[in-house]
Amino acid sequence: MAHNINFNEQTGKHSFFSVKEKAWHGLGQIVEDYPNSKEALQFAGLDFDVCKRPNIHRLDNGNEIISTSSFYTYRPDTGAVLGDRLGKDYEVVQNADAFSFFDAIVEGDGIQYETAGALGKGEKIFITAKLPGYIKVGNDDMIEKYLFLNTSHDGFGSIMAAFTPTRIVCNNTLNAALKNCSNSIKVRHTANVKERLEEAHKVMGISNQLSVQMEGIFNQWAKVRITDKEVQKLIQLAMVPNKEVLQNIENGELDELSTCFKNMCDDVYEYNMTSPSQQYETTKGTVFGAYNAITGYFQNVRNYKDDEAKMKSLLYGGTAQLRTQKAFQLCEDFVKSEMVGIYN
Repeated sequence: MAHNINFNEQTGKHSFFSVKEKAWHGLGQIVEDYPNSKEALQFAGLDFDVCKRPNIHRLDNGNEIISTSSFYTYRPDTGAVLGDRLGKDYEVVQNADAFSFFDAIVEGDGIQYETAGALGKGEKIFITAKLPGYIKVGNDDMIEKYLFLNTSHDGFGSIMAAFTPTRIVCNNTLNAALKNCSNSIKVRHTANVKERLEEAHKVMGISNQLSVQMEGIFNQWAKVRITDKEVQKLIQLAMVPNKEVLQNIENGELDELSTCFKNMCDDVYEYNMTSPSQQYETTKGTVFGAYNAITGYFQNVRNYKDDEAKMKSLLYGGTAQLRTQKAFQLCEDFVKSEMVGIYN
């Protein structure tokens, strides 16, 4: 598979680090212990500055005009241009500031940086960090609490921080946004430092709120039984790509479904029935297990063009995130007695 991890020709290293195992293509630096923010910055090759300069317009007569409204960003260490035609209000968020943003979320206490890296020429930055504590389902099914942050230097997109809990036993990202509570926040590149710090503390509030709600919901789901037939129906409804397929399922016209769609649903169901992580007391024959079957498919079974494509699908509003959000809603509906009948 291809990858888009930045390679720094001056250092001869890829701009990526991970703790204990190399997550992307075996590239980057591997470290045994969780680093602090300064160390993580260095391990990931993100210890470079980004500068913003005005564009220069050259006229036919040889004169030059320095723009007051159009700017570009570049990194002095390599000379690479990262973004162009940026507005005057665009504010560079240095990589060190992105880590400081994370430190501010938990006030520097207890956060563990697990991966970080840069894509392209260094224009896109991402960080994952583990928060203290767990979400506990049943007696021993533990879900770790992660934060994912990405920012860019090319003028496209805001600073985004998202709460992404991950089930330890299968590495499933249980990326659910609950009612009236998004699992992420976005901060404009025009925002000042004070505003960013205020948003950082909002992230911690979101994480705490979602942790409590998810623990309650997942423990409830782990006690609700679901038959194999009902799981198959839930999988079909969660994986629906369009209204036509949905109508065929609702009308019982399964012969009209494409072979591709049927095979995909079969793969999800096979994961549900055979994965060791689906044999736990909390997952075997339960609604929580049905939800994990769908998240587990996208995390551990589905093929992606590369790891960047997988990350976008899971975290940036891609197919994986949309389907798992649908699965979450379906599971919520299932546990309501008045909705159970739609699966029979």
